Amino acid sequence: MPLPRLIPCLDVAHGRVMKGVSFVGLRDVGDPVELATFYSAGGADELVFLDIAATPDDTDTMTSVVVQVAEVLDIPFTVGGGVRSVEDASRIIESGADRVSFNSAALANPELITAIANRYGSQAVVVAIDAGGGVVHTHGGRVATTTKVVPWAIEAAERGAGEILLTSIFHDGQRKGFDLELTAQVRSEISIPVIASGGAGNAEHVAQALRITDAALVASIVHENPAGLPGLRRELEGLGIHLRPAGERV
Repeated sequence: MPLPRLIPCLDVAHGRVMKGVSFVGLRDVGDPVELATFYSAGGADELVFLDIAATPDDTDTMTSVVVQVAEVLDIPFTVGGGVRSVEDASRIIESGADRVSFNSAALANPELITAIANRYGSQAVVVAIDAGGGVVHTHGGRVATTTKVVPWAIEAAERGAGEILLTSIFHDGQRKGFDLELTAQVRSEISIPVIASGGAGNAEHVAQALRITDAALVASIVHENPAGLPGLRRELEGLGIHLRPAGERV
């Protein structure tokens, strides 16, 4: 079984990294290229960039960020936000990203998952699921749907997704731990990797997630101290989580 992955997540708006609590109260925490360099050097297995503005005016800015990040990284990175078509996915991947992530568009048009997978391979497709109250939320977590989380994860996998990025809206930014119950439930129902997201406050929280799933996203606990990522890795090793050697590509 592959070793678990530790993945810093950077929410980007208008070319800057932002952080909030439960998707609101955003504050500027730095430059995406600078932070990407810090995290790569500090032992991140991968990175995820989410364009939380995702407006037409922000498209060119985010594409520029992708190009700049690709120039400095030697680890895989995923870009999400504003992916509504195969053309959007192509723009991001051909700018240098390894994978694209999308949520609202996948739910509105599930065939998009298959279309992007057919062009770039399932390994390039990450379906993001923002979960709250057992149902999927869209539009940056603001709109609750009637779609149940677990059945949707199963369908996304069947349609060609290579990974599921599962975020608990109510845990996001709270630093009280991941939604382990939901994460374990989704992971048990599908064969593709599941990335736990939303709630990491310390190494023990991350270790708990990595004991039941394939990867964990971290944001607040590293954005406040980007140079602390190596220490987090050491703490995880001390808690019995065996990570891949720093810098080793997937």
